[in-house]
Amino acid sequence: MAKIIIIDDEPAMVEVIVTLCREKGHQVFPFNSASKAVEQLDTIQPQVVIADIKMETMTGFDVLQHVREHHRQTAVILITAYASVETAVEAMKMGAYDYVTKPFKIDELQLTVQRALDYQAALRENVYLRKELKNRYRFENIVGTSPKMQQVYNLVNKVADTDSTVLIVGESGTGKELIARGLHFNSNRQHHPFVAINCSALPENLLESELFGHKKGSFTGAVADKRGLFEEANLGTIFLDEVNSMAPPLQTKLLRVLQEREVRRVGDNKSAPVNVRVVGATNERLQPKLRDGTFREDLYYRLAVIPVEIPPLRERLEDVPLLVNHFLQKQASAAGGEPKKIDPAAVDILCHYDYPGNVRELENAIERAWALCEDNLILPSDLPPHIVSEAQGGKAEQALAAMPIGQSLDEFIQQQERGYIEATLSHCKGSREKAARLLDISMATLYRKVEPKSRK
Repeated sequence: MAKIIIIDDEPAMVEVIVTLCREKGHQVFPFNSASKAVEQLDTIQPQVVIADIKMETMTGFDVLQHVREHHRQTAVILITAYASVETAVEAMKMGAYDYVTKPFKIDELQLTVQRALDYQAALRENVYLRKELKNRYRFENIVGTSPKMQQVYNLVNKVADTDSTVLIVGESGTGKELIARGLHFNSNRQHHPFVAINCSALPENLLESELFGHKKGSFTGAVADKRGLFEEANLGTIFLDEVNSMAPPLQTKLLRVLQEREVRRVGDNKSAPVNVRVVGATNERLQPKLRDGTFREDLYYRLAVIPVEIPPLRERLEDVPLLVNHFLQKQASAAGGEPKKIDPAAVDILCHYDYPGNVRELENAIERAWALCEDNLILPSDLPPHIVSEAQGGKAEQALAAMPIGQSLDEFIQQQERGYIEATLSHCKGSREKAARLLDISMATLYRKVEPKSRK
């Protein structure tokens, strides 16, 4: 059921429209005075306003203008007995959802109202989804407190609300698209499209058609005109992932788009202007490609106006506990329950692994552990075996590297023994009697064992 305001200075017409709307279960508010109806807009908060265009003191166009200025989520349907192309064009230009002409058919008006309600529902859902997306891609929601990630956040925050072209450099799985979406949803283009394409996923001819579009008949299978992704992203952002894989002929065409801000479809002899922010990404450094000529130097400098380098996870392992918690929360949201706990020993293992697959590999490991664990506690045994074995091997290597090679065996044993005794004394808050009992040695032995250090 929707709230509908009906405005017409003919009482008989108002009565007819009221009856038709109530038949569909809507709550109706009839007015013969447009000015009084406008005064009640804030109180009623209608989903639809139906207004006659031709009224004495205030026209339907006046009502439409007021609604568009103060109640943008309300759909306006105009009714006129003076239908003309000019009237329709003017109504649509001013923001009317639709118009119907007198005399109208019953089902025509009811169908127009229902379409307007469906349209308003879609708009509300779109607004909600965009708010959700903006919240999801706020930079503070991108997990990481390490100094290297803080540098990334500071840089992208500075350049988000500009039109500068950005080139994101980082290994696969580091979150390049996440940064690209963050740039878009924190910019003044956030209400316009974000279009992403992986340039390595398509052969050259198909990628050209996807990016720039084509004219009907320009090649076999081109049965109709097709808009390219640059046109689809107009006023928004296009994300070119793995732009490093783009063939030289396409690099030339992309360079033209960046320079001229216009695109030419395959098979067309005319160009169309586009207003698009370009964000590129590469999983390899492009300098070697510049040297061997496989990537255009002029294109590189057009793309890398603002270069952003994402560090691999192995260079910021201090972020692993935060990421683990984030992915546990994410799994809980997807499952509709409480987050599972993780054993500190499992976290320790995750903090001693190199992650060739970066953040994506860590997320997959947590998803696997979530599915396998019992009693809502993730144990080391729930983690992927290769992570456990490699992490433990890495810890053993670190321990071996810390060994004081060059000492005699007696000196090493004495040093380890003394360290253990001192740790026990610390645990017993300096009480030698308690320490001796825990160590199961006599007080005389305890004094003798710590005496060499006390004499130094």
